[in-house]
Amino acid sequence: MRRLTSIFLFVFLAACLAPATRLTAELIWEPGTGWRVEGGVLTLLSSEDGRNALDLMNKAREAEESGSRHSALIKYQKVVKRYGSSVYAAEALFRIGNILQSRRQYYKAFDSYQNLLSHYPNNSNFNQVIAEQYRIAAGLLEGKRVYYWGLIPGFRNNEKAVQYMEQIVANAPHSDYAPLALMNAARGYKSIRETEGAIDALDRMINNYPQNVLAPDAYLKIAETHASLVEGPYYDQASTKEAITYYQDYLILFPGDSGAATAEKGLAKMKTVLAQSKIILADYNFKYRKNYQAAKIFYNEAITIYPDSEVATAARTKLVKVEALLAAMPKLVEPAPGSTIPSVTPKKKKFWLF
Repeated sequence: MRRLTSIFLFVFLAACLAPATRLTAELIWEPGTGWRVEGGVLTLLSSEDGRNALDLMNKAREAEESGSRHSALIKYQKVVKRYGSSVYAAEALFRIGNILQSRRQYYKAFDSYQNLLSHYPNNSNFNQVIAEQYRIAAGLLEGKRVYYWGLIPGFRNNEKAVQYMEQIVANAPHSDYAPLALMNAARGYKSIRETEGAIDALDRMINNYPQNVLAPDAYLKIAETHASLVEGPYYDQASTKEAITYYQDYLILFPGDSGAATAEKGLAKMKTVLAQSKIILADYNFKYRKNYQAAKIFYNEAITIYPDSEVATAARTKLVKVEALLAAMPKLVEPAPGSTIPSVTPKKKKFWLF
């Protein structure tokens, strides 16, 4: 009894004094000997449940190695259900994800990986799990179909691919996969015609990972996405202005990037649209409201937006006419300094009696 108490005391002290060791316990598979626990306090535990879990893990892996994936899947699932608090459960979830992924049951595979990350975040397979999740999401975005029960093909599902990309960013925001996932999420949003979602994903990419190698492409993509919302000079120009800003930022921040020619072409197009919108406003004030001062302001704005363009040339031509009309208009004569303005006595109203 005293010896048993000493063992429990040793285990308790080890758990309190060496938490890092406990968290780094992992399973190693060797074909000849099976699974073994390496590192961590759990290697000190020897119980009936531990032996049963290990035996079930070995049988599951043997079935997997022999090609009996369905049998292996059932055994791994039993490990998770019966021994969820053991070191074996995390590995079982990882193996379940692998098997489901090989059977093209991508949704269930992703969910298995997600359960692993949610319940065992310090698992040694963390980086590999994120990589597998990214592989599933990228495959779905490229058009891969999920197979139900591993046999019946389903439909392509870009919405699910986008959802998975966003989940990867949430799971591992500091990993190399997060910027990739955001860029692919933006592409996925565009494919399902959720332009605002694409803009948001690219904006997060730019703000959260400004030094990443994908940042130049993100600036260019967000500029092009805003440009895709522009409907012409007769409509609201908020998207035009946003596109101009991002094109300009891209050219300033990444002057030697391979997309510079594309950005310059896009910038010229957006400036042309914005300048044309100013001319439309100027023409309206000139022709219909006879507000020559307002017309002059809008023509000047068109010239300022894109001075070396055909639009600016047309604005200058029209501006000459406006200025001539303004010059010909009678000006109010202001009184000289010190002079007095004669008072005018208002006429008395006459009342008629009938």
